[in-house]
Amino acid sequence: MSLQWTLIAGFLYLEIAVVLLLVLPIASARRWNSFFKSKFLQVLQRQAGFYFLILLAILVLFLLDAIREMRKYSNLAADEHGHAHLDREMQGSMRLFRAQRNFYISGFALFLSLVIRRLVILISNQATLEAQSEASMRQAQSATTAAKSLLAQRGEVAQNDSNEAHDKEVIELKAKLVKVQDELKLEKKDKNALKEQADNLAKEYDRLAEEHSKLQKKLTVGYGDKKDE
Repeated sequence: MSLQWTLIAGFLYLEIAVVLLLVLPIASARRWNSFFKSKFLQVLQRQAGFYFLILLAILVLFLLDAIREMRKYSNLAADEHGHAHLDREMQGSMRLFRAQRNFYISGFALFLSLVIRRLVILISNQATLEAQSEASMRQAQSATTAAKSLLAQRGEVAQNDSNEAHDKEVIELKAKLVKVQDELKLEKKDKNALKEQADNLAKEYDRLAEEHSKLQKKLTVGYGDKKDE
C-alpha cells in the first residue's frame, strides 16, 4: 500500500474510533458539548469549515482516482481474458483488487466524515435543548412556587379579613347586648318605681278607707245620741 493510501486508511480507522466514541454512552451530550466548545477547538472552529471542505475535496479526489483505477483494470482484464499469461492476469487481478480496496477506503472515509460532522451538530443541539429544557423546568418550578406563595398570601389575607369581620360582628353584638342590658335595667327601675307607687297608693287607699270608716262610726254614734234626746 502506498503512503497516501496508508494515510487514508489510518484516517478511516481514526474516524471509526471517533464514531464509536460519539455513539457509545461514554459521556453525556453536555460533556461532549463542553469539549466541543473548549478553547482549543474554538480556535480550530473558526477555520473548521474551510478545513472540512479541503478534506472532502481530497477524499473525493482519491475516490475518483480509485474509480478510475477500477475501470482501467476492469477493462484490461476483460480485453486480456483468455489471451494473457497467468502471471500477467494475476497482476491485473491484484491491481484491480487494490483499486477496489482503495475505493472502499476512500468511500467509507468520505462517508464517515459526513457522519461525524452530523453527529457533532446533533450532539451540540441535544445539549442546547437539554439546557433549555432544564432552564424551562426551573422557571416553571419557580413560577409554581411563586403562585403557591401568592395563593397562600391571598388565603392569609382572606382569613384576616374574615377574622376582622368576625371580630367586628362580635363587637357589634356586644354593643347591642350592653344596650339591651341597659334597657332592661331602665325597665326594671321603671317597674320598681311603678310598684312602689302602687304600694303607696294602696297604703293611702287603706288609710283613707280606715278614716272613712271612723267617720262613719262617729256619724252613726252622734245620730243615735240625738235620737235618744
